[in-house]
Amino acid sequence: MASPSRRFPPWVRKRLPPEGAMRPVRELLRELGLHTVCQSAHCPNACECFARGTATFLILGSVCSRSCAFCAVTRGLPAPPDPDEPRRVAEAAARLGLSHVVVTSVTRDDLPDGGSGHFAATIAAIRAACTAAVEVLTPDFQGSEPCIRRVLEARPDVFNHNVETVPRLYPRVRPQAAYERSIEVLRLAAEAGEGAATKSGLMVGLGESHDEVLAVMRDLRDAGCQALTVGQYLRPSPEHLPVERFVPPEEFDTYQHEAEALGFAAVAAGPFVRSSYHADALAAGLCLAERS
Repeated sequence: MASPSRRFPPWVRKRLPPEGAMRPVRELLRELGLHTVCQSAHCPNACECFARGTATFLILGSVCSRSCAFCAVTRGLPAPPDPDEPRRVAEAAARLGLSHVVVTSVTRDDLPDGGSGHFAATIAAIRAACTAAVEVLTPDFQGSEPCIRRVLEARPDVFNHNVETVPRLYPRVRPQAAYERSIEVLRLAAEAGEGAATKSGLMVGLGESHDEVLAVMRDLRDAGCQALTVGQYLRPSPEHLPVERFVPPEEFDTYQHEAEALGFAAVAAGPFVRSSYHADALAAGLCLAERS
């Protein structure tokens, strides 16, 4: 009997763009020696985004110090941060002509500052290279307030930290993370007064109930979170958690309406929605502050 995760319904199928359309972004990334979460996490939108001339940069290497059961990023002992990486990310953003740059990282629990200094350096390098808005999708920094503040003081336009799933499923999905800690990361970012809009994201299809998703949305709003993404979990390999259910499009529409009713300023919900998927369009609803 085939795995439920392999019986894709019609709404979880995508037409790939021509190979030639993706080549310029791939060649630039290769030339500059950069990683993207699009490739490392086997994002289903990677080809589409590359064909549109955009990508989500993955800094601090390509090896993660945690082992989340949903994520395809390589796990193990990461290498030391590359001090030239922020400059190369900025160069790539400028050469691609991006108006909205999304930067994320592997989790670096092995580093004293969790990689927060590298995030700040990357934001500064992008600011020096182009006028693009900067969105960061950070790990939880183990709840370290100094680390979170270090990133915020670099003044990203959007501070994103994903809760990923409902608290009941954390031991199975994110065994090295804590739901309450992630909520507090977002609360601190919202209250820090550095002007960054706050954003989070959820995967569905992992066994959560509708009421549990709504409860997470309320927790996020209580923490001051302004933007939300909700997307279908897709199993990156047989070694990862199976898909419990493919959520139909009309249920995503319901989540969209419920999130908007709770007061989120920007919401994207759909089978292929990911944290950085069309992040520029979602950010347009956040009235980002002008940067000097």
